[in-house]
Amino acid sequence: MEKLVFNAHSSEFHENPFTVLGHFREHDPIHHFELHRFGVTYRAWLITRYDDCMAFLKDNRITRDVKNVMSKEQIKKLNVSDDIDFVSDHMLAKDTPDHTRLRSLVHQAFTPRIIENLRTSIEQITERLLDDMEKENEPDIMKSFASPLPFIVISEMMGIPEEDRSQFQVWTNAMVDTSEGNQEKTNQSLREFKDYIGKLIQERRIHPKDDMISKLVHAEEDGHKLSEKELYSMLFLLVVAGLETTVNLLGSGTLALLQHREELEKLKQHPDMIDTAVEELLRYTAPVVMMANRWAIEDFTYQGHSIKRGDMIFIGIGSANRDPERFENPEKFDISRSPNRHISFGFGIHFCLGAPLARLEGQIAFNALLKRFPYIELAVASDEMKWRKNAFLRGLESLPVSLAKKNSLSRYS
Repeated sequence: MEKLVFNAHSSEFHENPFTVLGHFREHDPIHHFELHRFGVTYRAWLITRYDDCMAFLKDNRITRDVKNVMSKEQIKKLNVSDDIDFVSDHMLAKDTPDHTRLRSLVHQAFTPRIIENLRTSIEQITERLLDDMEKENEPDIMKSFASPLPFIVISEMMGIPEEDRSQFQVWTNAMVDTSEGNQEKTNQSLREFKDYIGKLIQERRIHPKDDMISKLVHAEEDGHKLSEKELYSMLFLLVVAGLETTVNLLGSGTLALLQHREELEKLKQHPDMIDTAVEELLRYTAPVVMMANRWAIEDFTYQGHSIKRGDMIFIGIGSANRDPERFENPEKFDISRSPNRHISFGFGIHFCLGAPLARLEGQIAFNALLKRFPYIELAVASDEMKWRKNAFLRGLESLPVSLAKKNSLSRYS
């Protein structure tokens, strides 16, 4: 049998990354492959077992900062022009001590008190969206609920004026599109995003408000403040990490519940199980199916494999979360699963700062959705679902549902 070589842009991976990653986890868990980007070939490794993923996430021989392994000339070959190189200046793309400095500054805008104070606002936004859904015959969960909820939340947190949000969403959608051939569209959206954010930053310097941009502009720790470039980068990170992952959690999570009616009924009857339910949805659906942008900063050997300086490391989150060595019956969706040590938010110093917000949005959204529409059903067959073409984020393009009025199981369950 010919050895399977990983291709993040293959149709098989887009349609069912768990099957593809599961194959490598079983047969080639430290998988070496070549990555071809913009005419340049890179050595790369796909890591798929839970324990190995954890080892690489904790290994200080692995860097998040590409500047530690590539020259300016090499970085330019990644097609990151100088005017949009802010995309790699945030804390997820830094190691200590820069990471520690940036995280301490940004954390001031993500304290537990600030997140908890958002609860009432999130509940009100959720109810408004459900009010609108109720007027639709067969609403699309992605369009009517999963996308707008976190988008409105993050827009209000950042202080994006309501009249600008439509264009703002166009930019955010383009910025996370990793489809082949879309690089120039993505770059143009990044430029427009930067120009727009730059104007808001200048306004908040003079007239601060009670929003995220103002907090980051004026945040200070031990005499340190965010530079202009770091401000652009951190706000870009908040949009991409704080928006798209939650969109995917709500969309794919709703699909998982509708495909597992027993678990859905259990949650309806016991809404107090929402905490463990959201953790299981995070594990089972893997909103971030794969983590990238990691490089080896020195030559070393791992389990007999020769890792070279500059090699790219891909962490298969969607595979680690279904590793039978770590999770009992990993392919089973169980909202009461405990313990549930998934790594959907990463691990270590780069653990997702926005995890509490994503969890809060999920807890409010799923309980409210099932309370308002207890007989919600899929309106299309599961094999008709279309997934967005993104190598790293796992999300649906659409999710048509029927807000059934009577208690009947969907023919698509």
